[in-house]
Amino acid sequence: MDDRLERVIRRKLRRAGKQFEEAKRAYAEGRGDPDGDAGGAERYDLPTDDEGRARIVCRRHAERRAVAVDAEGRPSCFEAGHPDCEGCAEDVRDGYVETW
Repeated sequence: MDDRLERVIRRKLRRAGKQFEEAKRAYAEGRGDPDGDAGGAERYDLPTDDEGRARIVCRRHAERRAVAVDAEGRPSCFEAGHPDCEGCAEDVRDGYVETW
């Protein structure tokens, strides 16, 4: 690849990365989370109980649960490698988890 072309591509990619980070920061500030570190229930817009725990329906045990959700969208009952738990965490992140 031509050195000049490579420099142009790198410059454009850096600029795109900076724009993405600025947009991400602006979105977090607009949601009232200036540091971008809201808890899982707030970050993923899940209904909560009085203690701030997300109210979700567990896929694995088919029951209602009030659980803490981490920043990666994993409920506290999450078990890595279990297909139902993996699917639940994906649904939380995508905004399609069943709630009550």
